[in-house]
Amino acid sequence: MDIGLTVGVDLDRLAASPTRFDFVELGVGAGSLPPEDVDPDRLDDALAGRDLVVHLPYSQPLTSYADEINDAIVAYQRRLLTTVGDFGAEKAVLHATSADRDDVEFRDVAADQLRRVAAAGRDAGVEVVVENVGHQHGGLQLSVLGEIARETDTPICFDVGHAYMEGGNKAITRFLRSHGDRISHLHCHDVRRRGDTHLPVGAGEVDYEAVSAEAAGFDGTVAIEVFTDDDALLVDSAERVANHLDATF
Repeated sequence: MDIGLTVGVDLDRLAASPTRFDFVELGVGAGSLPPEDVDPDRLDDALAGRDLVVHLPYSQPLTSYADEINDAIVAYQRRLLTTVGDFGAEKAVLHATSADRDDVEFRDVAADQLRRVAAAGRDAGVEVVVENVGHQHGGLQLSVLGEIARETDTPICFDVGHAYMEGGNKAITRFLRSHGDRISHLHCHDVRRRGDTHLPVGAGEVDYEAVSAEAAGFDGTVAIEVFTDDDALLVDSAERVANHLDATF
């Protein structure tokens, strides 16, 4: 199991992050960090031997009501995936959103879009992992995400904190039991129900003992998604997660 760190969209922050982590997860896309503008040599220096995972544009919808726009969304993600594939990115995180998540018939559109983006990733040599964002407006509910990921044979990025915000610790346990076999990538941080999120692990209300019980033997990648530049807090969160997952860091 590899443990990495999310670094947002800033190459300087990536370069300054602890090299103890196995990989870094960098946000890319229009409005943040267009990968076409990234100097490959600068990126390579900033990685300092660590592997690269990317997060596709945070606010880019996966679906729309118009076929032409859906085609454009896929073409845009394909362009991004091709570019980051050339950088050597191993995985790309994609938010699971929908123009209308409550329309049962629209579920098929979301599934088709996910299938197409995942195929574009395979063409680029990048594993697309779809992330649960059901706590946000437009984010597909956990149950729907699990179903369409299985239907489309798409790996999942399971964000533990997002799941807690959507349905508490019970939602985390249910999803891991039902769809744990599809999870390739984890986002780990802590949360409080009052809205505090992306806290250091141990500072919130997520039951990581339950995560440990349900994710025993997990052998994918784990990104620490704690919003701080304090290296000690980042390393402490990584050590806590590693301990819960019976891994070393």
